[in-house]
Amino acid sequence: MTTLDFAPATKAVSAVLDGIRDDQLADQTPCPGLSVADLLEHLGGLALAFTCAATKEPVPGGSQASFDGSLLSPGWRDEIPAALARLAEAWVEPAAYDGLTMAGPIEMPAEIAALVALDEVVVHGWDLARATGQPYDPDEAAVLACLGFATSFAPPPEAGAGPFGPPVPVPGSAPVLDRLAGATGRDPGWRP
Repeated sequence: MTTLDFAPATKAVSAVLDGIRDDQLADQTPCPGLSVADLLEHLGGLALAFTCAATKEPVPGGSQASFDGSLLSPGWRDEIPAALARLAEAWVEPAAYDGLTMAGPIEMPAEIAALVALDEVVVHGWDLARATGQPYDPDEAAVLACLGFATSFAPPPEAGAGPFGPPVPVPGSAPVLDRLAGATGRDPGWRP
């Protein structure tokens, strides 16, 4: 597999993080039942987990990414962008894509872990931008890679949903970021 360039996506998400106000932390996001703080805490945790997945090292303390805003560090404004930068650096290494790795409690091929990580970053960046009323313009190559990954799952007809929740129908002519949102169970027209 060709290495993925995480840097444009992580920088786009960091730009969104820079625009989040303290009074928005309790606001709802496109993820039902999750606040901005919940998603921020998850984003920081997943950045660490997938950095460790790239380096094939255990997550310090064995922690897993959660969705608990009460655990959000007071230093998140510096910590999460730094964690995203480390994530991007870790996946530059061709060896990161070799063999199997752990992504949280799940063992998977490292090249799939890379796609999962990129998808998490790009999609949760969209979630946070929408929830806080900010522009969001991630790298189109990253969005296309995520869309290919998200649409590669064919759930059984009776299930009605892939790993992201029920897909939201979006016209093929819609912008690629809207199609990714729909493929990952989000309404591209969602507003707070």
